[in-house]
Amino acid sequence: MFSLNLRDPKFRTGLLKESIESMLAGDTETGKMILRDYINATIGFEKLGAVVDKSPKSLMRMFSTSGNPTANNLFGIIHTLQKKEGIHFEVKASR
Repeated sequence: MFSLNLRDPKFRTGLLKESIESMLAGDTETGKMILRDYINATIGFEKLGAVVDKSPKSLMRMFSTSGNPTANNLFGIIHTLQKKEGIHFEVKASR
């Protein structure tokens, strides 16, 4: 069922957006979990590792419950995933 929804670009974009929004809201554990699921179900850690020049094992550790990716790694990966989806997220302030 999960993989069928991933054929829908809107669903994939929503999943990626939810991950980023969770992290920005301070819920990094949920954000990492969603991002890990997204990566597993789309590009995969092998292909992502080749693109960002990181080992798949290192990427999997970054997005584990105890993982703590650097900002440089995290935003580089998010940039790569946005590019793959053909989208661009922007952060806007709200009150």
